[in-house]
Amino acid sequence: MCSGYWGRKGQGHSDRPGPVRLAETPRDCYTVPVPPVSHTEQAGVQVAWIRGAGTSQGPGAADRSISGQDEHDGFPERDGRGPANGTAGGRMAKDGTVEGRGDVAAIESLASARTAIQNEIRKVIIGQDRVIEELLIAILANGHCLLVGVPGLAKTLMVSTLAGVLDLSFKRIQFTPDLMPSDITGTDIIEEDPVSHGRSFKFIRGPVFANVVLADEINRTPPKTQAALLQAMQEKEVTAGGTTHPLELPFFVLATQNPIELEGTYPLPEAQLDRFMFMITVGYPSEAEEREIVETTTSAYTPELTKVLGADEIIRLQGLVRRVPVPDHVVEYAVKLARMTRPDEAAPDYVRNWVSWGAGPRASQYLILGAKTRAVLDGRYAPETDDVRSVALPVLKHRIVTNFSAEAEGVSSTDIVERLISETR
Repeated sequence: MCSGYWGRKGQGHSDRPGPVRLAETPRDCYTVPVPPVSHTEQAGVQVAWIRGAGTSQGPGAADRSISGQDEHDGFPERDGRGPANGTAGGRMAKDGTVEGRGDVAAIESLASARTAIQNEIRKVIIGQDRVIEELLIAILANGHCLLVGVPGLAKTLMVSTLAGVLDLSFKRIQFTPDLMPSDITGTDIIEEDPVSHGRSFKFIRGPVFANVVLADEINRTPPKTQAALLQAMQEKEVTAGGTTHPLELPFFVLATQNPIELEGTYPLPEAQLDRFMFMITVGYPSEAEEREIVETTTSAYTPELTKVLGADEIIRLQGLVRRVPVPDHVVEYAVKLARMTRPDEAAPDYVRNWVSWGAGPRASQYLILGAKTRAVLDGRYAPETDDVRSVALPVLKHRIVTNFSAEAEGVSSTDIVERLISETR
């Protein structure tokens, strides 16, 4: 069995890119590329990949298990009985090698699939690369997204195109003030048997029974209808007429909000905002992008999309993300960043002056899940603190409640999060 730690032989870190191959026993071992990170990023980090789980430990730290949903990733080279040739997940050795290709091969294939997905979406959506990347991260992390942007920025088209490329069922719900919860979840109707003339209740499924649900202008419907999504988003099931109905997996809610029209709207309560992994701001395109948009959409061009992934593959990739090991210092950084948003004694002065309520523990969880997914999409085997910083803004900005002083000074939650990211190390 190979043994050692992540990095060059004799060191616990790597300060330059390149493969590491120092196994004493070459059997079942192969090269693992080490990402270009700083001395502190990998120093003293020992990473192990085990079937169905990963562990990460730093100097003096106890083992921490990262839960996995499946013992194998279920890709075509495997059957339903378990990992092919007993290589699921593999094991990260101290000399930087891995025994068995399993999960590592899946990460390599996912990096290629990401490029294919982006290329297909670019046939329809021009620009908005950051938004598309964050949507992919949320989907593979099994989270939900809130898209905020003015009308006409192709938010609905972007979501429907993504669902088509991923070969997922798609439903759109236009939220209105008179929308009822049963309009979303479904309702029981009385059905008469044409032969026996007996009557029985039959459940008619609502639009929430889809892989991707677009909740368009979610803040235009009353709270009781907004709350109909809570159980679906968290439990992946809905209850109607005393019967619980499981939803199709994978299941994602992608909601949109118009930030400029507040009259006659119902702001989402904090409990429901916290259910969204990301709040993604959709901005205006650049001048060059807008020129290309006009030229393309006013011509006879009709793009033909190719399906890249499917529902089963996405479910297996979600399990893969859960098995990615995380170094202790990355977890510590994510927890520290989330805790710095809370106006207590440990927070900076500007946080205590401007913030009423900070982010809860769910923010720390989503920071790590987002960092792990971003690393996997880049073809890397473990996240870094830079990955946490990259997902921190969409994770934290809707979980901070500012006070009157912040509003009076024109300070938004986005300003506070950006300042925390730049100052927290």
